[in-house]
Amino acid sequence: MRAFDDLVAEADAADVSGWDFGWLDGRASEERPPWGYARLLAERLTTVDSALDLDTGGGEVLGEARSFPARMVATEGWPPNLQRARSTLRPRGVDVVDVAPGKPLPFPDATFALVTARHPVAPDWREIHRVLRPGGSYFAQHVGPASAFELIEEFRGPLGNEREARDPAAESSAARAAGLEVTALLTASCRMEFHDVGAVVWTLRKCVWWVPDFSVDKYRGTLLRLDSQMRRGIPFVATSTRHLIEARRPARATTSAPW
Repeated sequence: MRAFDDLVAEADAADVSGWDFGWLDGRASEERPPWGYARLLAERLTTVDSALDLDTGGGEVLGEARSFPARMVATEGWPPNLQRARSTLRPRGVDVVDVAPGKPLPFPDATFALVTARHPVAPDWREIHRVLRPGGSYFAQHVGPASAFELIEEFRGPLGNEREARDPAAESSAARAAGLEVTALLTASCRMEFHDVGAVVWTLRKCVWWVPDFSVDKYRGTLLRLDSQMRRGIPFVATSTRHLIEARRPARATTSAPW
């Protein structure tokens, strides 16, 4: 294994735009959920005439689909990802729209037959319901609760209540409260392994919300400790959590009985 400073300097200078994790090949690994989201997404895109992909990143997952519906739109709010998504998806006829997290979607009511997302920042269920046509579906893979917290808490310490965020049952309840019918919910826990300190640095630079104040200088002591462990042949192990959720906007609005 190369010297600590070489590994850290390389990772600190590497490109982290988009959602391609190929830089980690041979340095870190993560099990995938058993359902195969990209394949299922591609299948669903062939069954509709319009679709919206939320928080598309650099368009990597959406771009795996062989074909798109007649109207295909994607949103992204982080400028480096937005630029990459446009260069990847626009040549294939996808309209990539800049939408900041937490802002309303710039589309009329009942626009899309399908809304999708892979690891959305924070799903706005009311907006999802609004832009779906009656009878349309939301299909997504979400990050689950306490995902990768073994690594995150190495740097931030115990996080307490933050471990409860992204709970699939709570998200399902929020979807129902917005008027959607949850038709499927699957969960998975997947093993992550980091084999050198450069993989840790690169991942924390890419997933900036994990350790928001991360820098090599500030956390050098923690990185040295992890480096020492991995040099002994002991990977750093964490667990990622995921859930697959499918919801439907009812074909007709329900109304309360008059009595």
